[in-house]
Amino acid sequence: MEKKNLKNRITDAVNMPKDVILGVPLVTVTGQSEAYIENYRGILEYTDKLIRIQTKIGRIHIIGKNLQIEYYTNDEMKIGGRISVIEYHEGG
Repeated sequence: MEKKNLKNRITDAVNMPKDVILGVPLVTVTGQSEAYIENYRGILEYTDKLIRIQTKIGRIHIIGKNLQIEYYTNDEMKIGGRISVIEYHEGG
C-alpha cells in the first residue's frame, strides 16, 4: 500500500497522467458500441459474449453481444459490438 501511495504522490508531483507512470489501463467507451483499452497485458478469453483482458492491476471483463476485437497492438485494442457491461476485477 505504501508503494502505491508513493507512486501516486510522484505522479501528482510531476503532473503526468497516471496511465503513463503507473501503467494502469485506460478505457474509453463510445456509446454501447465501442471500447478502446490501452495498457493491457493479454487477452484471457474471447467469445462473442465475453472478452476478458488482463491488465497490470487486474482484469477487465467486457460483456455483451456480437463482441469482436476489431484491432489490437502490443498496448491497445478496439472492441466493437453491443456492450452491456464492463467489469473491473482487482488483482493479477
